[in-house]
Amino acid sequence: MNETELPAPGPTAARRPDPEPPAPGGVLWTISGDIRALLMLPAAFTMQVAHPAIGAGVDEHSVFRTDPWGRGERSLRSVQLWVYGGAEAAEEGRRVRRLHKEIQGIDTRGRRYHSLDPACYSWVHATGFPIYLYAGRYLLRRFTPAQERQLYREWLQVGRILGIRDRDMPQSIEEYWVYYRRMLAEEIEPTKVARELIATDVPLPRPEGGSLPVRLLLRLTWPVLRAAFLRFRAFVTVGYMPPEARAAIGLEWSPAQERRLRRLSTAVRLLVPLLPERLRYLPIARAARARWRAGTP
Repeated sequence: MNETELPAPGPTAARRPDPEPPAPGGVLWTISGDIRALLMLPAAFTMQVAHPAIGAGVDEHSVFRTDPWGRGERSLRSVQLWVYGGAEAAEEGRRVRRLHKEIQGIDTRGRRYHSLDPACYSWVHATGFPIYLYAGRYLLRRFTPAQERQLYREWLQVGRILGIRDRDMPQSIEEYWVYYRRMLAEEIEPTKVARELIATDVPLPRPEGGSLPVRLLLRLTWPVLRAAFLRFRAFVTVGYMPPEARAAIGLEWSPAQERRLRRLSTAVRLLVPLLPERLRYLPIARAARARWRAGTP
C-alpha cells in the first residue's frame, strides 16, 4: 500500500467551487436522515475496520473504547452534514481530512498506512453503499435499479465532499461491484477492532450527561442495560451486513437469527413511517427538510 496522502488544496484548487451535497429530494436525502439509518451504521463501521489498515488506525488512534458515545455522536453529526449541511458540507469534509492528517502507522500485515491514502480513505466511504442497499431491503424498501444507480451517483458526490478524487472511486455501479468483491477477497479480515464491535463481553462506559435523575438511573441499571445493548448491537451489526461481507470477516449467522431480524425489521418498517417528523428524522436532517419545504437555503 502506498503511503500517499491526498494532495492539499493549492492555489488552483482553492479557486474551484466547493462540491455540492446531493440534491434535496433524492434517494440519499430521503434515507440518510431517517432514524432507521441508526440501525445500519454499526454494520458499515465494522466493515470499515475489517480493513487491516483502517482497523489498525482505529485501534491505535481512536477513542471508540474510552468515549464511544461521544465518538458516535460526532460521527453521526458529520455524516448528516455531508448530506444535509448545505454550505457547511464542504467545510465538514475539510475538517474530516484535517482530523485524519496525522494518522499513520503499520497495519496487521506489516504494511505502512496513512489514513488519507486513497486505498484506505476510499474504502471507508465505499462501505456505506452496500449497507444502504442490503439493510434498506429490511428497514425501508427494495430499491429499483434506477434508484440504486441514483443512490450510487449521490454517494459519489458525498465522496467528493470528503475530498475523494473520482479516479480513486469506481465511477459506475458495475465497476463498484468488481472493486467491492476484490476488497472482500483480498483485504477484509476479522481484525481486532471488528471482533470487538460484535463482542458482547467488552467494557462499555455508561453514557454521561442528562439530568441528575437520569444519571442516577443509568448508574443503577447500567450493568443490565450494558449487557442488553451489547447483544443488540452485535445482532444488528451482523444482521444488516451483506452476507458476502459477513463471510469475509468470518461472522456466523443462523436461520433463527435471520427470522428474528425479519420480525424486528418488519416492526420497524411499519412503525417508523407513522411517527411525527420530529421523531422520525435526525435533528440536522429535520432542520434541512424544514428549510427545503420553506424554500429557504
